[in-house]
Amino acid sequence: MSMAQVCCDSATSAVVVGAEAEARARARAGRRRRAGDSAARWKIASKAPQGGEEAAEATRKRRAAGGEVVAAKRHGFASVVGRRREMEDAVSVREAFAAAASPQEEPGKLDFYGVFDGHGCSHVADACRDRMHELVAADLPTTTTTTTDPSPWAAAMERSFARMDAEVTTACARAATASPSCRCEANKCDHVGSTAVVAVVDAHHIILANCGDSRAVLCRDGGKPVALSSDHKPDRPDELARIEAAGGRVIFWEGARVLGVLAMSRAIGDGYLKPFVTAVPEVTVTERTDGDECLILASDGLWDVVSNETACEVATACLRRGRERWCAEAAAMLTKLALTKNSSDNISVVVVDLRRRSRS
Repeated sequence: MSMAQVCCDSATSAVVVGAEAEARARARAGRRRRAGDSAARWKIASKAPQGGEEAAEATRKRRAAGGEVVAAKRHGFASVVGRRREMEDAVSVREAFAAAASPQEEPGKLDFYGVFDGHGCSHVADACRDRMHELVAADLPTTTTTTTDPSPWAAAMERSFARMDAEVTTACARAATASPSCRCEANKCDHVGSTAVVAVVDAHHIILANCGDSRAVLCRDGGKPVALSSDHKPDRPDELARIEAAGGRVIFWEGARVLGVLAMSRAIGDGYLKPFVTAVPEVTVTERTDGDECLILASDGLWDVVSNETACEVATACLRRGRERWCAEAAAMLTKLALTKNSSDNISVVVVDLRRRSRS
């Protein structure tokens, strides 16, 4: 039996009837009564938080309850604290955050999706959630996205990531953080950072910028995985060469770490590790096809224990069930799968429906 069948399909063995079925039903009802609505671990929101103090407070409360699931027509995401004491991940979903004009057809809209995995504290990831889409919108390339040449988008994303990095660095210098939930000491503020995997999606292309070890995978042609990013690990040959050329070292301490400290070679923030840790993203532009099914963005809490192939298998199995909010169902299923496989990190997953004709 495949992993997708284990996660998404009901058991097809003998149906329980009679007294045993009634006993199970009573037990389920009792568990629901004991749990109560206020103690639910998963909470559903009608749309993604769009920033601001009220939305930030709502997000904080959902995280305090243990996790959140957000469902919309063409996307869904799940974010859970997992086995960590604090939630340091952040997710940003901004539909139609900017318009892109094409000379060949009517102007199209761009959607923004981002996953940010903080370390040291949550304030850099929270700042990325609140500001990254605005910086990207301000730096959109003047050329159209009707070409797979990544050069214009690479330059635009590098500017946006550099501005985001400068903003969090300035906030640290002022000992004023971007998040009211910040708990780090002022003199340790520059020891905080975040990964950033960002996707800008239009009708024809997926522009992907990655900085760190969060990851984006495209599910295409029946669930075949297409990796759109490559993890920035310190022992990746090109990253190791870059760090050593800058005068740094990679020390193996429970895995490869920059100066024996950070387990990734690129991140936003982490001022104390520059220039060895850089905020320059790698950018790809992928042309969409009729065989595209969904896009998965996730923090390493998922990818440390779930392969690209398994993630696409689970997501497409949820798609095949034909439910309206299958993206949210797939995201929640992937987080639960990571937990069952003993992921020790926060887990955040975004699933985006890329089908040309949605059944939802």
